[in-house]
Amino acid sequence: MSPHADPLHHRRVWWKEATFYQIYPASFKDSDGDGWGDIPGILQRIDYIASLGVDVVWLSPMFDSPQIDMGYDISDYENVYAPYGTVEDVERLIDACHKNHMKIILDLVINHTSDQHAWFKESRSSKENPKRDWYFWQPACYDEHGNRMSPTNWRSYFAGGTWTWDEHTQEYYLHLYDSSQPDLNWENEECRQAIYDSAMRFWLNKGIDGFRVDTVNKYSKVLPFRDAPITDSTNYIQPAAEMWCNGPRIHEFIKEMNRDVLSHYRTYDDQPVVTVGELSLCSETDSVIPYVSAIQRELDMVFQFDITHLGQGPPGCNDKYDFAPWKLPEMKRIVEKWQCFIEGTDAWTTVFNENHDNGRSVSRYANDSPEWRTHSAKMLALWLIGQTGTLFLYQGQEIGMINAPKDWDMSEYKDVESKNYWAEAIRLTEDGTDFTRKDRIRHGLQLMARDHARLPFQWDGTKNAGFTSGEESWMRVHDDYREINAAAQEKDEESVLAFYRRVLRLRKEHRDVFVYGTFELVDAENDDTFVFRKRYQDKTALVALNFTTQAQPLPEGELETMDLLVSSYAKVVPGRLQPLEGRIYINYPNQF
Repeated sequence: MSPHADPLHHRRVWWKEATFYQIYPASFKDSDGDGWGDIPGILQRIDYIASLGVDVVWLSPMFDSPQIDMGYDISDYENVYAPYGTVEDVERLIDACHKNHMKIILDLVINHTSDQHAWFKESRSSKENPKRDWYFWQPACYDEHGNRMSPTNWRSYFAGGTWTWDEHTQEYYLHLYDSSQPDLNWENEECRQAIYDSAMRFWLNKGIDGFRVDTVNKYSKVLPFRDAPITDSTNYIQPAAEMWCNGPRIHEFIKEMNRDVLSHYRTYDDQPVVTVGELSLCSETDSVIPYVSAIQRELDMVFQFDITHLGQGPPGCNDKYDFAPWKLPEMKRIVEKWQCFIEGTDAWTTVFNENHDNGRSVSRYANDSPEWRTHSAKMLALWLIGQTGTLFLYQGQEIGMINAPKDWDMSEYKDVESKNYWAEAIRLTEDGTDFTRKDRIRHGLQLMARDHARLPFQWDGTKNAGFTSGEESWMRVHDDYREINAAAQEKDEESVLAFYRRVLRLRKEHRDVFVYGTFELVDAENDDTFVFRKRYQDKTALVALNFTTQAQPLPEGELETMDLLVSSYAKVVPGRLQPLEGRIYINYPNQF
């Protein structure tokens, strides 16, 4: 397709032009002083959310749960974790979003349940129970010395193995994540139908507008179970994603979910409901297209995680938090790949650089020192709003929240994955297997751990950042909350918050070129600046971003025929980008 052609395949649909705002309920706003965020707290701040100019609220899991994995271990799909509120509170939130002209989607966590879910309790009660086959159970293996071994050598996402021994029934059960999160057996049709009723229809019938679909490409396992190839000779357990990711029946399962459930529902304003899938471990574009091709009728769009995995090892790998330094051209190639892969297709893409599973973008991709963090946040905002696809923001991103301070003790990290990787690092350091591992993993967690996104939202400069009126919050509040908070930024026309509101309006105003335009990378090997063009028919935008703390030259030539649409600085300097400055230039059809 010519870069000037009208991308006819990219049919205009509401969710393509929408900005989604992810809320992590534990950390957004506590209404009752118990230290946990809750649904009434979100309702208290609904005017703030609407004022951002976002179109959809994505509510992370608020379902009943033991909270081993912060709600991604669900014990009852049809109930709400009591500290978050009630089903009626969620119904009020649905109504409040709709009254404020916003849609709302929930997390759909259906690869696994909690081990406290009634389904699993029945499944583990006996080998003869009707729900035994709703999960994966396998007998033990034995080595040449008669020692009991797990059925396979797979490594889990959270470090350790993927099988846990159940003493009562004398078999192992499978869990790709924590041992408290047994995997559901999608091969069992009765199990699938129960998932559709309990996890999906129950909430769709209450008026939600779609789902973010958790771990969407892991429902189909390679059967019969077998060991993964040995790629780490120091361990029995091995990375094994090829055994459970993009399995043989995965597209059949997603098509069924769409055909039998989702296609029968509409949004509050009579539009198609939306799905966005969490699609990890899909590094090739050809493996992503089948999930998001409109004609395939599976998912509307997916999160592909190359950008948030920059500097990480792959999920499920021993080296996930063993940070690998990177340079700007590597980031550019990732963005270019996932911007361009939809051209000439009926597929769609997403734009994001933060979520509940990653460190803060200012700390990871720019500079979070007091001198530069505001400039960094604004520059990164322009990086996002200029890209093609559906835009997703994470709570606190709009005020430039940053990672936890590096001088915090590792005991402040609450996430199950962080704790497991840290415990493993201590063990491997102290037993002499890897003498420097503890220092390396500490550095990686300080930069990339999931905990950073889960620090309480910084509402104001009062105690506990205005997150809770109680004495303590479930997780420590950032030390810099007096300098970085929403209340202070509401009063400042040059704040990160004001800038986000402005550029989100500009993205809507110029949706043709920003949301639907084709992407063209400029000066791919430049280590200091990231420049790209966007084209839609005869309209062109140029996005120029300086990722350094030194002034950098602007591209020469074409800017003479373009207008400056926006800069992240209040005053621009001709011919050069100031430190950590972002700019967007634009020309209009028939302007000259």
